[in-house]
Amino acid sequence: MFNFELELKKLPDKPGVYLMKDKDDEIIYVGKAISLKNRVRSYFNNDKNKSPKVLAMVKRIASFEYIIVGNEVEALVLESNLIKEKKPKYNILLRDDKTYPYIKITNEKYPKLKKTRRLLNDGAKYFGPYPNAFAVNDIIDMLHEIYHIRTCNLNFDKDFKLDRPCLNYFLKRCPGPCVGLGNEDDYLKNIDEIERFLKGNTDKLIKYLNKKMLENAAELNYEIAAKYRDYLSKVNLLMQKQRITRAKEQDSDIIAIARGDRYACVQVFFMRSGKIIDNEHFTIKDDYRERPEDIVSSFMKQFYLNISYIPDEIIVEHEPEDIQTINEFLSQKKGKKVIVKKPMRGEKVELINMVKKNADEALNKYEEKMRKRERVVPLGYEIFVNLLELESVNRIEAYDISNISGVQSVGSMVVFTQGVKDSKEYRKFKIKEVEGANDYASMEEVLTRRFNRWKKDNIDSVETGFGMLPDLIIMDGGKGQVSAALKVLDNFDLKIPVCGLVKDDNHRTRGIIYRGREIELKMSSPVYRFLFSVQEEAHRFAINYHRKLREKNLVNSVLNEIPGVGKARQVELLKYFKSVNNIKKANLEELKSVPKINENIAKNILEFFSRG
Repeated sequence: MFNFELELKKLPDKPGVYLMKDKDDEIIYVGKAISLKNRVRSYFNNDKNKSPKVLAMVKRIASFEYIIVGNEVEALVLESNLIKEKKPKYNILLRDDKTYPYIKITNEKYPKLKKTRRLLNDGAKYFGPYPNAFAVNDIIDMLHEIYHIRTCNLNFDKDFKLDRPCLNYFLKRCPGPCVGLGNEDDYLKNIDEIERFLKGNTDKLIKYLNKKMLENAAELNYEIAAKYRDYLSKVNLLMQKQRITRAKEQDSDIIAIARGDRYACVQVFFMRSGKIIDNEHFTIKDDYRERPEDIVSSFMKQFYLNISYIPDEIIVEHEPEDIQTINEFLSQKKGKKVIVKKPMRGEKVELINMVKKNADEALNKYEEKMRKRERVVPLGYEIFVNLLELESVNRIEAYDISNISGVQSVGSMVVFTQGVKDSKEYRKFKIKEVEGANDYASMEEVLTRRFNRWKKDNIDSVETGFGMLPDLIIMDGGKGQVSAALKVLDNFDLKIPVCGLVKDDNHRTRGIIYRGREIELKMSSPVYRFLFSVQEEAHRFAINYHRKLREKNLVNSVLNEIPGVGKARQVELLKYFKSVNNIKKANLEELKSVPKINENIAKNILEFFSRG
């Protein structure tokens, strides 16, 4: 039993981060403090002047932990990292309404250019976000062609070398460092040129593209001239500048917020070299009506934590209470003084007003989208999420195994996003390592492959399918299936909640098993109907895949027995007749009309099926 009185007395008068936990030992809030002693104790004083959120949170606190750090900036960084990792219920969490792409210059010998939608703390440089993903692809292709940047995945930090270069070297799109060719200093100068371009210094590249376009047009090389013309268009689209400019060519971010009934929206405009080149917005669930300065503080700590490039100045509509700590953190990260300030008059107030109008518009669109979604989301989904006491369950993955007497086992992964089927995210698995009808081992194999793929996609910044982590996993089974899932998650050091669907003696779902306890369900309840639809979808997807594999094997086994009918002819026959049954009914002339089927082969087919 946690002794609050004793633990509160032990709190040090030092800076640090504190973690509030509930009865299930789940972290529900992360905070930082100059004095852990004063800050943590304040939660357990009398309730006067406490916000509704703090009052609700304190009722659920069963224990707390703390981590001592050297100073308040270290506390800010640790707090932000823990919030990002743990996603506590009572912290302000960013919900990125859409994930615009960034252009990434990797941190390695002979750096590469990549498109990514994920910002990692990996020492790489990130530029963006950009509103047009297609233009990003074209720009990266253009930069590869002009500056001869490699596209391979070779690790040059380990002095990796090949015997011969790839095709890009012969196309003069790469200097060939893989075979020891090219000059590394020249390569890095090209990377510097690309970096300047991505920071908004487009004049030099635009002059180069315009010159190449005119030169090729003068030499009647119209196709090449058109290519450079298209490059110019893409540059203008990607780096499109607003009509607003400032006399002082400074890099700034402008941040304003909009408030609705249930959500808040943070809008950021990115100003580079005095010109607004891009913008981004984030939505925040605002159930407890947070103070606007707290929203801005939480946003800045989460947003700037893993971004490589920090502007000289950040203009805010609402000034955070911990502005001095944020200033110091950003200045240390940038390596020079960064100014965070709330303007009181003049041009910067006009900029804030413009950003706020965009925030209002983005929030209105988001809330309308949520209203439409809520009209189609099953009632049982909302009740189910509340029943498990989970927060922000956006993506549910449900798994099932299908086999007949252990033969041709397959696994299915179906996905429900906000309670609605998301079929484009479904994935299927052919069991490769498990022999016989061992559902537990089969499920371990499926989940291990699923999360191994997540690790790979996480490196490659893929954010669909296996690249996304679920907020909840549903297993079609009881304790054994749940244990198998938790074992795999533990191997990957993932803390994802798992629930199982427990069946009665008649193989009908009777309840949920979650965190070691069983919750019975009435068949007439909305939760049961929702879970039944999830279960049936996972079962249907697995069965259909299993059936296709059986049919494919059956077809192959039948056609394989016909003399002279190999794989290529089987493909042509099935392409032409669509099924084995139609092949059986075909006459000699019809069979001969199939590509690769001559008269002798056609006679073999007729004779084979005439045996009955």
